[in-house]
Amino acid sequence: MEKQLLFTHQLIALKSDIDHLNHVNNVVYVRWVQEVAAAHWDAMASKELKNKYAWMLIRHEIDYLSQAYEGDIITGETWVGETKGATFERFVELSKGDQILTKSKMIWCLLDSQTLKPKRVDSMMIELVKKVSP
Repeated sequence: MEKQLLFTHQLIALKSDIDHLNHVNNVVYVRWVQEVAAAHWDAMASKELKNKYAWMLIRHEIDYLSQAYEGDIITGETWVGETKGATFERFVELSKGDQILTKSKMIWCLLDSQTLKPKRVDSMMIELVKKVSP
């Protein structure tokens, strides 16, 4: 999927993120990817939409390309891909300066927050999640 940047989010590698190999633990990258996705939704969706809908991650692929260390400033970049029914693709790259640390592809499912049943991703939602952050 061609990168169509929508949103960036800054993170910092804390001491608690470091593992026994003295670099950021792989589980932390997964958490950061989810934080970037959530920050995008929080920035774009109204309070009403946040109350009406919820997102559930149903698939996650991540490629680890390089390492981060305590104190590193990490930039998360995200954009969305294709929608299909109640799901859409989301891509996240985590980088340190010009160095890409991870590349991720996720499949998210839109849920009705009251019933927790899947809800078709309609044209309004597609416009919202593909909107570039101000």
